[in-house]
Amino acid sequence: MGKELDKSTDQRFSSRLGLILSALGIAVGTGNIWRFPRIAAQSGGDTGAGAFLIAWVCFLFLWSIPLIIAEYASGRKYRSGVLSTFLKSMGRRFAWIGGFVSFVPVAITFFYSVVVGWCIYYFIYMASHPLPENYESAVVIWNTYQSSLWPVLTHLAAVCFGALAIWKGISSIEKVNKILIPSLLIIVIICVIRAVTLPGAGDGLTYLFRPDLKQLGNPRTWLDALTQNAWDTGAGWGLFLTYAAYMKKEQGLVGNAFLTGIGNNTVSLLAGIMVFWTVFAVLKHEMGMSDPQVLEIMKSSGPASTGLTFIWMPQLFEKMFGGGILSVLFFLGLTFAGFSSLIAMLELPARVMVDAGIKRNKAIIVIMIMVFLCGIPSARSLELLSNQDFVWGVGLMISGALIASMIIKQGAEEVRAEINSVSGDRKLGRWWPLVISWFIPAAAVVLLVWWLAQTFVPGEWFNPFTQFSFMTCIAQWGIVLLMLIIFNKRIVKFFI
Repeated sequence: MGKELDKSTDQRFSSRLGLILSALGIAVGTGNIWRFPRIAAQSGGDTGAGAFLIAWVCFLFLWSIPLIIAEYASGRKYRSGVLSTFLKSMGRRFAWIGGFVSFVPVAITFFYSVVVGWCIYYFIYMASHPLPENYESAVVIWNTYQSSLWPVLTHLAAVCFGALAIWKGISSIEKVNKILIPSLLIIVIICVIRAVTLPGAGDGLTYLFRPDLKQLGNPRTWLDALTQNAWDTGAGWGLFLTYAAYMKKEQGLVGNAFLTGIGNNTVSLLAGIMVFWTVFAVLKHEMGMSDPQVLEIMKSSGPASTGLTFIWMPQLFEKMFGGGILSVLFFLGLTFAGFSSLIAMLELPARVMVDAGIKRNKAIIVIMIMVFLCGIPSARSLELLSNQDFVWGVGLMISGALIASMIIKQGAEEVRAEINSVSGDRKLGRWWPLVISWFIPAAAVVLLVWWLAQTFVPGEWFNPFTQFSFMTCIAQWGIVLLMLIIFNKRIVKFFI
């Protein structure tokens, strides 16, 4: 059907700094601060986690940055949201692919906003209450919160704040990120400086960076590194593509993609240093635990990493000088990190709806209501939240492969030539078409097979209602894909 686009689609980032900070807002999220240290601990060997870091850096350049470049190039070229970009670049028959790539981050938003609500609550709680002195009191705080209506209310608060941030389009998004990202970086640096001054903190640094090279022969080390880097950077979600629709041509995309990816990994390393140094200093130096005991606590973090982040970190802060202030800063930084990513997650479906001819304010209201209502089950059930995290986290690998397929359909070498035709940007080498056309599809298949193999439990794999079963992924992906394929023609009519 015919449509008149909202004037917000004509907006552009006012400066390269605004673009970079907003892109970092996509990349730097709660996954950097609470997920990265846990995965590093889980993937580390007996003597160190350095082998995981080697693999993790490799995938920064083999998965994340190539996909970020692909998203930037597609968004800037077609000046549209995710679904319209797939429609324009791949043809009408493949609108369902764009629909699936659009849906995956939306499904994640349903529970991600709940987690951001947790961060908001803990920031307020740490600022107004004494820190828990032991494990039992920390668990009481967590269980009291989860058994109340507060998770629903803080979830609603996160959605409302996010909607307010994107209300006026990219201009308001840019302004918010110019405050959030520098503030987050300052908070992280302050926490790192405090962590490195703790007695015995060096043991944590030694473990984090010492390579146990035999771990490089373990396929799981590489697969965990790929998974974490995809989560770290936000590559393959369609979020960079959405923001790229607002890029000025002269702002360049190759250099910005490298800055975004490297900047994100730097924040993850700083967060890892902060957490490892703090945990080792308190648990090993002050409480006399052994390295295996310390690592077990970091690995066994509970649903959605609640253990390390929301139960253990407040206890650790309580045992150090200045810990009360540091705990407030930690959860404020965690809130900022989650909020900057949530903004991009809300903007993605809003832009898709605007492309379909819906006025921006109406689109945002619809998105607010949908995210809030669909997030309530996750706010009430940690088991359901963990299931959705599992299903759509794996779905991100499919999403990344589908974005690569969009470039392959256009001709990766032709897209590279088009990128290089723009003056004032770094030239993109011949390595990029090879990585996009061969490595990323192969890596996605291997990762998907590995993830599903982990869920293959005899007697349970076929049950779609089992929390982490093979069939729960297939059933949920299948329902979404089937609906999109059935209504492919109707979807096309909304965007033509």
